Amino acid sequence: MLEHLSEASQPLTLAQLAAMMRVPKSTLMRLLRSMELHGYLLHMPAERGYVLGTRSATLALRMLRGSNIRRECRAVLRNLVRALGETCNLTVPDAGRVLYVERIDTTAPLRMQLEPGIWVPMHCTASGKLFLASMPLLDRRSILDQMPLPRHAPRTITDRRELEAELERIERRGVGIDNEEFVLGMVAVAVPVRGNDGKLVAAVACHAPTARRSLDELLTCVPDLCKAAEAMQRILCPAKS
Repeated sequence: MLEHLSEASQPLTLAQLAAMMRVPKSTLMRLLRSMELHGYLLHMPAERGYVLGTRSATLALRMLRGSNIRRECRAVLRNLVRALGETCNLTVPDAGRVLYVERIDTTAPLRMQLEPGIWVPMHCTASGKLFLASMPLLDRRSILDQMPLPRHAPRTITDRRELEAELERIERRGVGIDNEEFVLGMVAVAVPVRGNDGKLVAAVACHAPTARRSLDELLTCVPDLCKAAEAMQRILCPAKS
């Protein structure tokens, strides 16, 4: 069940899960209620279905941190921070939000504090907009139908049509950008980490204060970010022998 929900781009209903898992609805309902009670699932309003809950994400993060994968991911990010001089992180999409999986901060005194394990919005972050732009169009529109677009900074895109146009540009470019849209005075770029099937599974991103780098200057770091994303792919999605 967790695998089906983690791979889905939108909530799955009881009927859809029962069909996928080939189990009776009555049996599955008992399991769903238990997992929802313990925080592993979240039942979306208006009968839209189930998504992974916060406890599932926390469990996944703990498992990642307790393995060699965590050390390998941090090593990639650490080398990237040495090359760029700015904070870099690894993120994944999680139930309509962006989850920070791992992060290495710059040693420069001016930086944004975000710890691994926290969530940030999709519509105003470099990773989040990249995740949205990488979805099939119908899935993207379905997610946007349910997603509020609150303003976090003066440049946050809160108009649906304007955001869709921005996502189309990001889809063509293949690079997510945050032009002071989440935090005033901070810019970011993100590149995709793709699985062996070519689908986006994560993102490698870099943040910088505008007092130190402009967005255009940060975009010159994309080749280094892409190299780091390739290294992350080898760690997270090793080729099957």
